[in-house]
Amino acid sequence: MAVILAFLPIVLDMTILHIAVPSLTLALQATGTQVLWIIDIYPLLMASLLIPMGTLADKVGHRPMLMLGLVIFCVGSVLAACSPSATALIGARAFMAFGGAMVMPCTLAIVRQTFKDETERATALGLWGAVASAGAAVGPLAGGALLEHFYWGSVFLINVPVMLIVMPMAFVYLPRRPVLTGATWPIGQVLLLIMGIMATVYALKSAFRTGNSVLGSAGCFVFGMFMLVWFVRKQLRSADPMLDLKLFYIPAISAGVVMAFVVMGALAGVELMLAQELQFVLGRTPLQAGLFMLPLMIGSAIGGPLAGRIVRAIGLRSIATLSLVISSASLAGLAVSSLGSGGAIVVVLLTTLGLALGIGMTASSVAIMSNTPMEKAGSAGALEATSYDLGSGLGITAFGVVMAASYEKSIQLPQDIPASLFETATRSIGETMIAAKALGGEQAQQLVKAGQIAFSSSHSIVLLSAAVLIGFLGIGVWFVLRKV
Repeated sequence: MAVILAFLPIVLDMTILHIAVPSLTLALQATGTQVLWIIDIYPLLMASLLIPMGTLADKVGHRPMLMLGLVIFCVGSVLAACSPSATALIGARAFMAFGGAMVMPCTLAIVRQTFKDETERATALGLWGAVASAGAAVGPLAGGALLEHFYWGSVFLINVPVMLIVMPMAFVYLPRRPVLTGATWPIGQVLLLIMGIMATVYALKSAFRTGNSVLGSAGCFVFGMFMLVWFVRKQLRSADPMLDLKLFYIPAISAGVVMAFVVMGALAGVELMLAQELQFVLGRTPLQAGLFMLPLMIGSAIGGPLAGRIVRAIGLRSIATLSLVISSASLAGLAVSSLGSGGAIVVVLLTTLGLALGIGMTASSVAIMSNTPMEKAGSAGALEATSYDLGSGLGITAFGVVMAASYEKSIQLPQDIPASLFETATRSIGETMIAAKALGGEQAQQLVKAGQIAFSSSHSIVLLSAAVLIGFLGIGVWFVLRKV
């Protein structure tokens, strides 16, 4: 129970913040780029740190590592809730990511160590997976319920009482295990991975923004890719790599990793876009927005367990391809539907998309784990977890970059808007709303209307782009998995 409770806030924080984006954007006067970093820094840093933190936990012990991670996550949650600015919130979220990256690998390791019987272990791991799905599913709804009565920081403060319950339970009940004294922590490789991911993502976020240096963004991108290539070369040459990249030589594993990456990216990106359109454009309250998005998350939570049974009946190749094709069709349907007046059609599309993405996540897991040699199961599990977190972070980045570029080109500002607000008002829907508050009166209403129209138009472009990408991925998976 302590392990499950420790894991719940970590996964809950992946999605609960999405519903709070409109509120914190206005409260902290956050720019579009800052909003993306507030959301992205958590999964991206976690993706960079999951594998090295797992290695460090083997060295110092899983119990003390989990305890330290819980403390850091709890302190980070308080700092996030009290952040006076967007920059401070980004820093607090990064601090939380360090704690989360310490906790996640330890929970799985403790489950595997504690339950010796295979049946009991399978049940415990199934419960672990169910908590992951449930945490992601209830995140938007929990966030909406909190914001209905409290300020935006409540989505972080909710972690504190859970952690205060879990920490003494973990101290008393979690077993002490001998550590691997020969294990080392490759700090150089960790820094290469973090710098590579962050520099690349920063370059992508800044490349399409008006006023930013194209040369600077290109240089940052080249630096990030250089760091990542250096990291890959070190892994391939090492006798004991932090991440066994030779697993990519197995086509089914490569396909599974790409699926996990894209499916998680699509789920996170769509959820963030829905939260903003429902509140900024349609004027829904956070709770109403959370309830509106519930079919997507319920479908995702149901799709995962359902896929485990279906894959035995029709095979991995068919279920993987089908999940991606249905996801593509659902995204295309949402792109041409009105969230405000679509009614039952939108509910069906969201549920279908959630089911398909949930099935796709399980199919990716089966593709990875079923084709991995037994002695490399740990590396494959770490690879899968990293692809999920990277997919979430980079999916939000991709959706956000395309949305920002389209929004900036689509918005038709009122002609009499002050020049000092012109650039701010074109950057994102959140910054348009901030500019409107500074104007007031009829000008503000005209600006808000222009922003809402531009966002709805851009939303369609982004969803259609995602539909095409996932559709092509489905075709590719069909051919790659033909021998599986």
